[in-house]
Amino acid sequence: MQVHYNIDQLPKFKNAVITIGTFDGVHMGHRQIIDKLKQEAAANDGETVIITFHPHPRKVVSSAILGIRLINSLHERILLLDKLGIDHLVVVPFTDMFANQPAEDYIKDFLVAKFNPHTIIIGYDHRFGRDRMGDYRLLEKLTVTYNYQLKEIPKHILNDISISSTNIREAILHADTATANNLLGYHFFFTGKVVHGDKLGRELGYPTANLLIEDEEKILPGNGIYAVYADVMELVSANGVPTLPETPTYKGMMSVGFRPTVNGKKRVIEVNLFDFNEEIYDRYVTVYIKKYLRNEVKFEGLPELVKQIDQDKIDSLAVL
Repeated sequence: MQVHYNIDQLPKFKNAVITIGTFDGVHMGHRQIIDKLKQEAAANDGETVIITFHPHPRKVVSSAILGIRLINSLHERILLLDKLGIDHLVVVPFTDMFANQPAEDYIKDFLVAKFNPHTIIIGYDHRFGRDRMGDYRLLEKLTVTYNYQLKEIPKHILNDISISSTNIREAILHADTATANNLLGYHFFFTGKVVHGDKLGRELGYPTANLLIEDEEKILPGNGIYAVYADVMELVSANGVPTLPETPTYKGMMSVGFRPTVNGKKRVIEVNLFDFNEEIYDRYVTVYIKKYLRNEVKFEGLPELVKQIDQDKIDSLAVL
């Protein structure tokens, strides 16, 4: 998949079949649109083109930006879409100027001038341009003028996508990994930088990598203990996130929470990697969540905590 960040230097697409959206999660619902995109491109000897935006449009057009939480970072979306066999992904800088262009200019100067689309696949409720005045009807009206075909994404598919996205976010926040992974079609994952902690895990016989999540918009799992897979990287790649391996390197377990047994005051994410004994400070760990095991519990003391961690490892290995 070719990724394009400069909309003024796009290639000449061959019979471009395009769709537009954030595709947050790249989940099973989105795959229905992607399958349709690929089918149309194959039928017309064309190329598949997904247009997405960064930052998220809500950060630009809405005042309520503090609560935005995304299933995927931009770079995670790139990795996931690449695995699905898309030809081109165009990342459009979403600015006030872009959002406020007249709807007909959006079609003429952006969609037609930049992409020369053979086919546009879009939802009936897609809105664009100044004051969101552009819609499916306007695109339909201009099909003859600009010589493109227009295909509508059915309402039930859009509803499924919206419901799935909401359910995935809720499931992740509430540690319902079974629901999240089922709707995503893959193990929910995130990447963190290994930073120094208080070394308590090492004293207990279970050294952990303390992870700093640098993407503030990334949604993170609810508190608890998880069985996980993981990969360790020297550095994040040039586009921000390492490539996704077919098979993660390590098995492990993860704790998310406040560590009540030692009266923790700060929410932390700690990962213990099995059969691993290296110093990895300032490196990056990508964690793939397999299963939620239990809630965090305050034990009477460290011996009781270690006994439970021993059981957590047994439980993790049983499902990994």
